[in-house]
Amino acid sequence: MNQNSFKRLAERLDALPNGFPPTDDGAEARLLAHLFTPEEADLAAQLRVTLETPKEIAARIDGDSETVRTQLKGMRRKGLINAKRTDGKQTYGLLPFVIGIYENQAGRIDAEMARLFEDYYRQAFGQSMTTEPQAHRVIPVGKSITMDIEVQPFESATDIVANAQAWGVIDCICRTQKSLIGEPCEHPVDICMVLSQKPRAFDRNPVIRAQTREESLATLQRAADAGLVHSVSNNQQGLWYICNCCSCSCGFLRGMADLGIANVMARSAFINTVDKDLCYGCELCLDYCQFDALSMENGDTVSVHDARCVGCGVCVPACPDEALKLMRRPAEEVLPPPVTEMDWGMERAAARGLDIAGVL
Repeated sequence: MNQNSFKRLAERLDALPNGFPPTDDGAEARLLAHLFTPEEADLAAQLRVTLETPKEIAARIDGDSETVRTQLKGMRRKGLINAKRTDGKQTYGLLPFVIGIYENQAGRIDAEMARLFEDYYRQAFGQSMTTEPQAHRVIPVGKSITMDIEVQPFESATDIVANAQAWGVIDCICRTQKSLIGEPCEHPVDICMVLSQKPRAFDRNPVIRAQTREESLATLQRAADAGLVHSVSNNQQGLWYICNCCSCSCGFLRGMADLGIANVMARSAFINTVDKDLCYGCELCLDYCQFDALSMENGDTVSVHDARCVGCGVCVPACPDEALKLMRRPAEEVLPPPVTEMDWGMERAAARGLDIAGVL
């Protein structure tokens, strides 16, 4: 194995705002070697985030245009790079490892890749979760918010689904990965949601199963019924997926449960509250909170630990006495998410002390 190819690619990926931290024993290179050939890794390490045509890439790296074009098409089919039609031309660019390359392997992941990812996750993945702004943001279960509270479209899972033009569902790569290493959880697998503003965008996708708007809303409800936490990328515009997360399998929430990292996701603009007059201390809600934000007060009624509550609202529908509800946090406690994904990247790069001019 040509370790230099994969080391260069790993360094390139770590230069992105998302990060791809190195390990002491080269676990990141072994993981990349399972996904890329040495030639593919060499080419990917020279790509920019800004999309370019094969001809432009070949000219910039002094390569043969047709050879580069063939390589890029193969890498696109494997989900290793970004690819879009831009002004009528096919263009390509570098993808971060998470969220990007890894999630694109939902249809290709095998036991070996699952083991390699687990090795990398345990050693280094947590480093990428400690930098703000966080990569993921919690959004609440819609029916957990009272009707008299104004909710922005980017704050509502239901609105995000309703405003899309195409919908799809894909198996959760996190639960698939855990199952492949012999640690499955009881939550549904066919639950990760993808969205697009291009009608019928997923009709011919070999991995994503196209849905109607109504079917997508039903998937969202099924996730809520299973006690899963809705999360999206930590920006306001261009939201294109909804993850439905659990602390037993999902990469980010496992950071809290397995790696002991607090605040792995940006909290929502809401916080849970308890009506003490309605709470009878049945404790049903405690099983639904994945953030340890609920506890019994004097064995009588439930209390909310404000610092731990992320405002997901998962516990609210579980209360048979309607004693729980989400309220909007005070304005001074709400940090608006970056507007665009690019804004998020610039903030994240600044927080990491990166000069990303070389990868754009």
